[in-house]
Amino acid sequence: MVTDPIADMLTRIRNAQMAHQAFTSIPGSKMKEAVARVLKDEGYIENYEVIRETIGTSLRVYLRYGEGRRPVITSLERVSKPGRRVYVNRHEIPWVLSGMGVAILSTPKGIMGDQKARKLGVGGEVLCYIW
Repeated sequence: MVTDPIADMLTRIRNAQMAHQAFTSIPGSKMKEAVARVLKDEGYIENYEVIRETIGTSLRVYLRYGEGRRPVITSLERVSKPGRRVYVNRHEIPWVLSGMGVAILSTPKGIMGDQKARKLGVGGEVLCYIW
């Protein structure tokens, strides 16, 4: 049993990129699907698809690489953990690498990137940083 499914998702993506795989499969959930949607919208992954199985769902994430098979994602960092939750209001949303990276937040209006949260004027739980 995984106690932190978001950290498990980030680790699977990180490991697949280190092995230069085209995609990785992750046990599915609505929250992981929303995080994958933000990663796709921000241009960090090519695509994702939800695969319905007889028992549960699976999320297939297609990774994105640049020139020379260099991964687009340089680093993934989990911020809010089960032992220490990190919440911010709309004025405290962090800038990741001066705007070059993305903070993914879980807000009352759904899971979204930091720029969209600032635009909507909502805060929430900081799930992770990606750059």
